Amino acid sequence: MFLSGTLLNVATVLAGTAIGAILGSRVPARVHDALTTGLGFFTLLLAISMGLGVFTSPDARAGDDLAILAAVLLGVAIGELLRLDDGVEWIGAWFQRRLAGADRPSRIAEGFVTASLVFCVGPLTILGSLDNGLTGDVRLLAIKSLLDGVASIAFAAALGPGVALAAVTVFVVQGAISAGAFLLRDAMDAATILAVTSAGGVILLGVALRLLELKRVRVASFLPALVLAPLFVRMAEAVRGLLS
Repeated sequence: MFLSGTLLNVATVLAGTAIGAILGSRVPARVHDALTTGLGFFTLLLAISMGLGVFTSPDARAGDDLAILAAVLLGVAIGELLRLDDGVEWIGAWFQRRLAGADRPSRIAEGFVTASLVFCVGPLTILGSLDNGLTGDVRLLAIKSLLDGVASIAFAAALGPGVALAAVTVFVVQGAISAGAFLLRDAMDAATILAVTSAGGVILLGVALRLLELKRVRVASFLPALVLAPLFVRMAEAVRGLLS
């Protein structure tokens, strides 16, 4: 079943959130801050590792780095024009208004937005969903599910139960990739995955900066880069062909 890996991932996010929310009420604020900082450090390392792929991967070609840069710049411009970050924040705030008590502060919106981006931008999201959709193999998504489950415990302990809402995002994003994998099988080659992964590393860097409270990056505005990156890499490949 092409959704089996995604459903497993949703289950681990919900379970991890429940555990983290229970622990969170018993953990001092300074521990919450430390958990958030630790997640920020890990996300920063993951972002750097993903972003450097365009320079270090054997599938990378000359000019791919500039193509990724162009995709990121044009992507964030489009994202800002479409006010994507405001839209994502509005969705989180909508849930917060309905799920948080009037007399009780909540970080539901922050938990939803941060966890959704971290869980859905990484390379395993793409590779695992494609593998599950094309062959029914859930091994990669099983690994991702374990990682997301552990991360959701820390996220929920630090940011609250809003992390559970990220399960919806995981289901929609990974389910869509898995469902469309068969139709897109010819386009999803190594160069395409590398382009999306490298652009995803840039986006995760913004998430890391937010977690570390260094800069409140409007991360969702960068999401169009995930679509533009493979297109720009293809254009760079065409230019190389004309010049050779």
